[in-house]
Amino acid sequence: MPNNLNLPNQGAESAHTGLAQTTAKLLGTKHPVFGMSLITPEKAEVSVQNADLEADFELASISKGITGLLYALALSEGEITEHTTLGELLSLPNSSVADVTLKSLSMHRSGLPSLPKSMKPFKRDREWRRHGRNPYGDSVDDLLEHARTVKLGRPRPKYSNFGFMLLGHALASAARIPYVDLIRERVFEPFQMSGAYAPITRHDLRSTALLGRRGSRENQAPWTGEGFAPAGGIRATVEDLGNFMHGLLAGDHPMLAALDPVEDFGAGNRIGAGWLTLTNDGRELTWHNGRSGGFGSIIVLDRSARVGVAIVSARSATIDRAGFRLISELLGRTNSTES
Repeated sequence: MPNNLNLPNQGAESAHTGLAQTTAKLLGTKHPVFGMSLITPEKAEVSVQNADLEADFELASISKGITGLLYALALSEGEITEHTTLGELLSLPNSSVADVTLKSLSMHRSGLPSLPKSMKPFKRDREWRRHGRNPYGDSVDDLLEHARTVKLGRPRPKYSNFGFMLLGHALASAARIPYVDLIRERVFEPFQMSGAYAPITRHDLRSTALLGRRGSRENQAPWTGEGFAPAGGIRATVEDLGNFMHGLLAGDHPMLAALDPVEDFGAGNRIGAGWLTLTNDGRELTWHNGRSGGFGSIIVLDRSARVGVAIVSARSATIDRAGFRLISELLGRTNSTES
């Protein structure tokens, strides 16, 4: 288990300062409920619009970045190696998936589809779009049943929700602890993310949980599920995200190796364990985004400048542009202060 990262009191603010106002303008009226967090070597700030600071948002696929941290930590602890396969950790007899390595899963290079045909992804997508239902309520046993029959494609860069679901539960198996407990002990507690959790069912939601929307459809069903948690089921507050970014930027803990890019991933990106890195306006930025039934999210880090931004919106829409524009604004202000 990692040591506590000893995060300082960040002096978080809830007022709409200049950058919070900039975020609101970047997101526009289509995102009436959102939260943002930013961090520089000099300060940290959080802000929410039309929600309480204690409100928790779905992080969606940013959860994969957290699972990537667990992978890097398991490597450093000797619980796994880069050559450890799914079959060594999960019950996958006579399945081609058993030979897939955890390393390939961490970089989306396993040959697994986003979802296998046996999970009826088109039907799930239709049920979500028409009725706002949660498409991801599978248990770990359900997940393994699908994995036993899935057909592998050619190993190449291909984003796979299913792959990260299996990766997270394989890491939990290696640690001999359920995934929801693993992330609490190895990420949430060390990073002081007291409001972060991964609900298994809707009944596990805290009273602080926001419900998201898609278009004009309000109160979309939350995307919860035991099997789904490592790929997209984590929720957190904006203060959690501030502490999380501080931990990612402040130290040299072994789990941070997940952020180091090791392979090309297309569109100018390179990938580490889940995390993507690209060059934007001459700066190397590490990032991950997410989108679920009712939420959009993004984290962008400039590791060399120790600057980061996170935005979460209670609306299902891509907010990547706002995230990259905001960090450019923040880096510009930081550079102006230094000069």
